[in-house]
Amino acid sequence: MTLSSKMKSAPLVSALALAVSFGLQAQETPAAEKKGSLEVISVTAQKRVENAQEIPITMSVVNAEKVNSYAVSGDDIKFLTARVPSLVAESSMGRSFPRFYIRGFGNTDFSFNASQPVELVYDDVIQSSPNMKGFPIFDVERIEVLKGPQGTLFGRNTPAGVVKIDTKKPTADADGYVSASFGRFGQTNLQGAVGGTLIDGVLTGRVSGITQNRSDFVSNEYTGEEDALGGYHDNAARVQLDWTPTDDISVLFNYHHRDLNGTSTIFYANAIEGGTKGFRDGWNRYLVNQDGNNASRMKQDGGSIRATFELGEYTLTSISAYEDMSFYSLGDVDGGCASCDPASAPFFSVETAGDNGAKQYSEELRLASNFAGPFNYQTGLFYFYEKATNGDLGYSTENNNALNSLNDQKQTNHTVGVFVSGSYDIADDWSVSGGVRWTNDTKEFSSIEVLANGGQTVADPQSAYAETDESEISWDISSNYTLSDDVMVYGRIARGFRAPSIAGTPTYTTAVDAETLISYEAGVKSTLLDGDARLNVAVFRYEVDGQQLTAVGGEDNDTRLLNADESVGQGIEAELEYAVTPDFIITAAGSYNDTEIKDADLGVAACGSGCTVLDPINDNGFALINGNSLPQAPEWIGSFTARYTIPMENGDLYFFTDWAYKSETNLFLYESTEFTAEAALEGGLRVGYQTYDGYEVALWSRNITDVETVTGAIDFNNFTAIANQPRTFGIELKATFF
Repeated sequence: MTLSSKMKSAPLVSALALAVSFGLQAQETPAAEKKGSLEVISVTAQKRVENAQEIPITMSVVNAEKVNSYAVSGDDIKFLTARVPSLVAESSMGRSFPRFYIRGFGNTDFSFNASQPVELVYDDVIQSSPNMKGFPIFDVERIEVLKGPQGTLFGRNTPAGVVKIDTKKPTADADGYVSASFGRFGQTNLQGAVGGTLIDGVLTGRVSGITQNRSDFVSNEYTGEEDALGGYHDNAARVQLDWTPTDDISVLFNYHHRDLNGTSTIFYANAIEGGTKGFRDGWNRYLVNQDGNNASRMKQDGGSIRATFELGEYTLTSISAYEDMSFYSLGDVDGGCASCDPASAPFFSVETAGDNGAKQYSEELRLASNFAGPFNYQTGLFYFYEKATNGDLGYSTENNNALNSLNDQKQTNHTVGVFVSGSYDIADDWSVSGGVRWTNDTKEFSSIEVLANGGQTVADPQSAYAETDESEISWDISSNYTLSDDVMVYGRIARGFRAPSIAGTPTYTTAVDAETLISYEAGVKSTLLDGDARLNVAVFRYEVDGQQLTAVGGEDNDTRLLNADESVGQGIEAELEYAVTPDFIITAAGSYNDTEIKDADLGVAACGSGCTVLDPINDNGFALINGNSLPQAPEWIGSFTARYTIPMENGDLYFFTDWAYKSETNLFLYESTEFTAEAALEGGLRVGYQTYDGYEVALWSRNITDVETVTGAIDFNNFTAIANQPRTFGIELKATFF
């Protein structure tokens, strides 16, 4: 099947027809003859434990083994990029502040109070602040990526989808593990967990932790310091206690902590040649020429109490959660210095920093039925409160890195939601489900000038204030039909929204309207070859009214929020898992996303570095972005994994490889030659031996071909770029006890 560069509705229908035809082929195998080498994937996407193949939601699941392989070198959650169809994650703040994009729909805003249309839910708790979304991934059960609006059950700002992380919970059986990975650049990745019964029949617990460390490996020619940047120390821990005073009551306590100290993002000045894309000839990822400083500091503490009460035909669940985070990030954002060659800048460079803090409290109360009949439902209440603060600092590298400006910013956010969802089995093979949620969201934002540009105290400081108050309805309706024991087809229509957002400075503050979205999707989930293969295919289209866009950069390095009249996205996603033999399992997945901004008059400031702008320029000198794709929205994503096991007398020798492809990607709202990231293919390899009594040793490599690709850019000063991680390799030792 061939897809044109501008995919329209007719090809979507054809794609769905092809997907159904794949599924119909599976009917030839009677259910009684199934043997199957693939494990059933249990998920909680609908806040019930269900088989992923039986729910009418397009989703991807990354199991614990793959998470460990992807993150063995110390990579953070951005390792999901292109390893899940239609998913991209990137950051301009190092190991913090990941920005997620699902089906091309995301937000490039790096403001302390930025809202994202993709929410991250960690152990049933929304991590609202973008800084909190980078909490280390360890001792996990699985990661679920739910695509399309999820506002009925997950609330708040989820028009694009949800990244849902579930950690391993305490069990009555004693178990645990400890692993140690050592690799290039002095990398160490140590983690472990232990759990089991503390009081027989009443209390179980689990303690887990991780420490991720890397030495500096990038030298600074300006200061003459070798190995000056790139290192980090990232430590996290989690304690869980599950108290079951009776058979009908369970209370899960969760406390977690993170302490990060390291380098923020490394910005490479003049890394791109004018008139071209990709890194220029002679670019060296191990050398910078910077007159500014670089640092990333973060501490986060949080906890939750999940209480579950079994009330006959009902289950009552209460989730109370609290998070407290402080974050400081400092970077030489132009990547160079005022008098260096070849990293010269058109004007004196300025460092920028954010000294952020956020506290959030959330409460969810949910009542779910457990009827034996065809109808079941869930209903509940949700409350969220957040207070975020930011010291927006600027430092002058012209004046010995002296503090040059300071604005104090604050935002409070209250959200209240009421929701109900239900499902009804019309027949044994046909079900319908739907839900509705009312949400009210209010924000108050203030910004006050403390030090004016130049570093002087101001007697009459400028200030700005803005507030928003919006109530919206989210809903979804879906239907799934079982064609056979092996094939299910489904369709879903959903409405999502993102609450109004505010951003700015004492001199320029903007509050933009809420955005709303209608999403349509249809798909087939099938089990093939006597249970040895699974093939899932979905087609989708979404239309966003008033999409919130962030124009960043330009000659003045402003950050401005905008509402576009409309944007649309459409495409196809497919995932295949195939056990060629019980010892040889492969997966292949891919997506095509066609996104387009539709606003004939919308213009944004283009690059201040003299780049080759491909858009029309209006009378104000702004680039008109009508017809452009959304930023960080590659058309094509593809991934492949293969695991081959050789059983031996005392254990298994295995080989695992994974590859992820991402096509050309526009980095900003406007289109330019230089700020289009080239297509890239990255791979990993793991070779290990696992004994039957729980010991494992493995050699691994990430980015094994040492691909160098642009993942982000700064466009206000020179051709400054952000690079992907270099090739790493090492050894991992692991012991599992039970």
